[in-house]
Amino acid sequence: MIYLDYQATTPLAPEALEAMLPWLRDSHANPHSSHSAGRAAKAAVEVARERVSALLPPGGSLAFTSGATEALNWAIKGTSGSIVTIATEHAAVLDTVEAVRREGRRAVILPVGVDGLIDLEAARAAIAPGVGLVAAMLVNNETGVIQPISALADLAHAAGALMLCDAVQGYGRVPIPDACDLVAVSGHKIHGPKGIGALWVRDGVTLEPLIHGGGQEALGRSGTLSPALCAGFGIAAQLIANRANADQAHVELLAGIARQHFGPGWHINGSTNQRYHGNLNLRRDGLDVARLMSDCRTIAFSAGSACASGSGRPSHVLQAMGLTEAEARASIRLGFGRYTTQEELMTAIDAIIAAAAAQEMVA
Repeated sequence: MIYLDYQATTPLAPEALEAMLPWLRDSHANPHSSHSAGRAAKAAVEVARERVSALLPPGGSLAFTSGATEALNWAIKGTSGSIVTIATEHAAVLDTVEAVRREGRRAVILPVGVDGLIDLEAARAAIAPGVGLVAAMLVNNETGVIQPISALADLAHAAGALMLCDAVQGYGRVPIPDACDLVAVSGHKIHGPKGIGALWVRDGVTLEPLIHGGGQEALGRSGTLSPALCAGFGIAAQLIANRANADQAHVELLAGIARQHFGPGWHINGSTNQRYHGNLNLRRDGLDVARLMSDCRTIAFSAGSACASGSGRPSHVLQAMGLTEAEARASIRLGFGRYTTQEELMTAIDAIIAAAAAQEMVA
């Protein structure tokens, strides 16, 4: 199997696995216990917290969560005032915003252009006094488009609002602006384990708790932490920091190969400049993506967000960018990174191009 679905999840780094094994096999203490075994587990958690925090803005606190979905829910539900967000956000934001809207909070969903980027003039008009929170994704999970988070944060602060950045897809790869007030990240998108994420909160910002029941974790988050998951996340964060230049160069090389190999008739969805290049969202008019995926069963790639892949609905992200339903359904997403080889990528692209051509011959 050639794995090209890095936006859905990344392969677990061997180093992260090794860091987790002692806590899974030998050390089972609760990190919130006061005895020596518990203190040792707590120390491992704190080392991991430092490693994850090192890639985030200064002047804040980090709480581990069960994943980015919990972190985003907490950031949105734990704040007050009206909300401004973007139509291409992840469902973890859009669905949560809709939930609090039903409870009475006002919400404005801003459109994007054909390039997937927010119109800052429209944002300026919407982010006015009375807005409590602006929520935006740093790197879009379906298209790789990078939003102008710093500019949005400036607008938020001018209106007296907080800036929430969903940095899941960009953490460790794209700089997170220091102006953010809340940042959500995830372990399994940086070669760490699934089941753990974090919410970073700027000093002086307070949140209502999302989960009640002890407040064991930083910022009052309740629930027993897994030292194994924390350790794996911490090592993955340390690795992505240490390997930043090498990983970026590798992704840029692969992206260049992919763009050159896909010929006329394949169109990139979203901005070609303001994007993370390890995400290649392509459209070929008339393409039957379901059949393509069936014909290319030895390749793991996607027709959009893994979270919505079973819904049968076309991508809300692509439709928000102005694509028709037919165009959205004729789009695929290829995600690659640290452990993708040039040979694997070329083999996969050749197979995809051949399968697409075979469809056209039959048609």
